Amino acid sequence: MNLFGERLFQALEQAAPEPGMLLVADPLGLEGSFFHRSILLLLEHSETHSMAVILNQRSDVAVFNVLPAWAPLASKPPAVFIGGAHEQRAVSALGILAKDKVREEHPDMLRVANRIVRIAMSEDPGEVAELLEGVRIFQGLQFWGPGELEEEIASGDWYVTPALPSDILTPGNQDLWVNVLRRQPMPLPLFATYPSEIDDN
Repeated sequence: MNLFGERLFQALEQAAPEPGMLLVADPLGLEGSFFHRSILLLLEHSETHSMAVILNQRSDVAVFNVLPAWAPLASKPPAVFIGGAHEQRAVSALGILAKDKVREEHPDMLRVANRIVRIAMSEDPGEVAELLEGVRIFQGLQFWGPGELEEEIASGDWYVTPALPSDILTPGNQDLWVNVLRRQPMPLPLFATYPSEIDDN
């Protein structure tokens, strides 16, 4: 997985971390960790901290069982997703605005990037349903302290790239980690076929 004697992501030019960017886990550097083959969406990034949610770690808990009012808005699979290792009691929601809607009509929606919005859990789901293409519910968040995320990126743990609205609501029959790698510049699409378990190769 090394390229020119370095870890793959260290050898490639990539975007700067900022809200709305994806963090793509290195296939080898984070193998066996909590973040193996993870895709994270950066929600906040500053000199003091960074915050993200993991987009592709689904739990076995149905949204209907914990937040029944939000279940009709939840995109398939309608499960609660594991957003990160921190703030395990924190529940948050991401939504995708319908193409003909504008966020300014609802101040309780915070724009992350393009049509991706954070939705206040105090919102009435019935009042925002017609504005959204879908919603994903997360439990937990991921935090970094000052400079920690930059250090991990510099060491090759993450590849930084823009998010697409479709990334937030990826169906359960698709592998988001593979999808994101396939749309990157070469040679990253070649590594999309890297097995999730090395023993399977």
